[in-house]
Amino acid sequence: MILGLGSDLCNIERIQNSIDRFGARFEARAFTEIEIAKARRRPHNYAATLAKRFAAKEAFSKAVGTGFKQGVFLKDIGVVNAPSGAPTLALTGGAKARLDAITPAGHVARVHLTLTDDHPWAFAMVMIEAVRIEAGAVGKED
Repeated sequence: MILGLGSDLCNIERIQNSIDRFGARFEARAFTEIEIAKARRRPHNYAATLAKRFAAKEAFSKAVGTGFKQGVFLKDIGVVNAPSGAPTLALTGGAKARLDAITPAGHVARVHLTLTDDHPWAFAMVMIEAVRIEAGAVGKED
């Protein structure tokens, strides 16, 4: 079953302006070390890389129904890559707590994420799915 759906459109130039104005202070407030490191490996697309991740954070906060309230903070939501290379989210703190709170008993939450950009826009969509845990499959996420 679908627990939540969220999307966000972020202006890459707005992110670039924040980087230019606030530099490392903005980056440290909004992004994880993994996200910043990923962006640094893409110097020609630095702002676009961060803008996609900012959009993903916004999309997740919408999917869980809180926005950046009720303990859900930007840095609690990190975009990482699965072994396949597909983007996904690593959640900590209030973001993880909120996801756990909306996940029904007997289910595990799966977060699906898609990212794209076309200057000057970056877009992210998050779908949160609850998958029933099979009897006898403790810890199994199928």
